Amino acid sequence: MVWDHIAQFLVHWWQEALGKNGWIAAFGLFGQAMFMSRFIVQWISSERAGRSVVPVTFWYFSLAGGALVLLYGLLKPDLVIIAGQLPGLVVYARNLHLIHKHKRAEAAAAT
Repeated sequence: MVWDHIAQFLVHWWQEALGKNGWIAAFGLFGQAMFMSRFIVQWISSERAGRSVVPVTFWYFSLAGGALVLLYGLLKPDLVIIAGQLPGLVVYARNLHLIHKHKRAEAAAAT
């Protein structure tokens, strides 16, 4: 009996969470998965190096995942998600810019 109530509660909660626009929830979950992937990339890179490492891929996953989660927040609309993602996107884009600027300078110095 208790398990039936728990199952009914979870089914009801899931239906409420998806609402009429289940595709928005699926899109948001995909964005969160992209965003979470950056931590997996960072962890594997650090384990391989034996020290803390932030690879360039981390910033690409950050930018892609953050943009998708921001778009989800705009579609929802959810002001907390929007406000939480906007500043991060600036930082991720700036880090990628600095990385590529440094690589261009190294390439120019090598030639």
